[in-house]
Amino acid sequence: MRESKDLEFKESVSNSFLKTVSAYANYGTGKILFGIADNGTVNGLENVNNACLDIENRINNSIDPLPEYTLSIDKNKSIVILTVEEGAYKPYLYNSKAYIRKDTSTIAVDRISFSRLILEGQNLSVEEISASRQDLKFSLLESKLIQNIGIKCLNLDIMKTLELYTDKHGFNKAGELLADKNTCRGIDIVRFGENINIIKDRKTLDNMSILDMYDKTVDMYRIYYQYEQIIKSERVNVSTIPEEAFREAIANALVHRTWDIDAPITVSMFPDHIDIVSPGGLPNGVGVEDYLRGGLSLLRNRIIGGVFFRLRLIEKFGTGIRRIKEAYRGGGAQPVFGAGEASIRVVLPTVREPGLSPDEGRVHQLLKGRALSSSQVVEATGFGKSKTVAILNRLLRDGLAVKSGKGRGVRYSAV
Repeated sequence: MRESKDLEFKESVSNSFLKTVSAYANYGTGKILFGIADNGTVNGLENVNNACLDIENRINNSIDPLPEYTLSIDKNKSIVILTVEEGAYKPYLYNSKAYIRKDTSTIAVDRISFSRLILEGQNLSVEEISASRQDLKFSLLESKLIQNIGIKCLNLDIMKTLELYTDKHGFNKAGELLADKNTCRGIDIVRFGENINIIKDRKTLDNMSILDMYDKTVDMYRIYYQYEQIIKSERVNVSTIPEEAFREAIANALVHRTWDIDAPITVSMFPDHIDIVSPGGLPNGVGVEDYLRGGLSLLRNRIIGGVFFRLRLIEKFGTGIRRIKEAYRGGGAQPVFGAGEASIRVVLPTVREPGLSPDEGRVHQLLKGRALSSSQVVEATGFGKSKTVAILNRLLRDGLAVKSGKGRGVRYSAV
């Protein structure tokens, strides 16, 4: 048995455990076992009944407000088990400070986290607090609502329905973010060359509606990752990165990011991938495994998410990862997702080189980082033998693939 984020050992009873009581009450249910050393050795307590009374008195006299907790005794091991429940009346303070668990350590929260705890205790989120300014205009939001849901004009009644305005507090933070102009950091887009030392283009999107940020970011994506190609006398639009995947990733970055951090969403555009990093980790109650399975069902910004849903910029809540994966179905390269305490990251790789048809791009991606025979390519793609050979010859001719070996040992790999 080892210590973890939700399990702590204490060899004896002292005030040090009260920090962890604060942490569990603020951020998630956990247990503290008294009579066990840090290394997991069970030493037991001399008098478990007295220890129970001592623990109870220390909590009642030191934690404000009083959290929900239970105490139990394991008489066989002579240990006391304290279970602290996550509370609804945050922040729970010890010596006027709130605490959080980081792996097996307990530390005081920073100023931003403390402000969030206060909001949680009031059953509020950052997007629900009053806007920093009330002289807001909504021409872009109005035009998109007219186009998508058929309203005649955007009035205060509709703003109330969208939960962007109340008679008591006026416009909230969500309303400010959707206004034509605001004071919010937005999206920083950089297009790199072969490495990060070569910057070919840059655009900073601040102090504007997040709907405008979304549109301008998609416009820049289209410049560098889409082109027109003539296929069988028909002009078609080809994407080297699926547009649906990119749109979903940007919309989700705007909907799920933390808006009380003065940092932008970063969109790094490379020749072979796009890297999107959104400030703020996962919402409380969502684990990394749930997120990676596409189960981000808890919206950090419920009001903004509702507006994006009405405007058809996102589909059902919590389906972003699944929709991005679906956009890559059948391709060789696959998107990569990551979630830490400070950020969420999505990496979207290219699925084909510019100038290649979808089938050619699929074979080219298949050959990246590996050497395959033509028969292996046939098996992986399901294409016929003659079609596969024709595609491989095209890639060889254009310098996008190389051939090695002889006879039955011939192998193809991407350049």
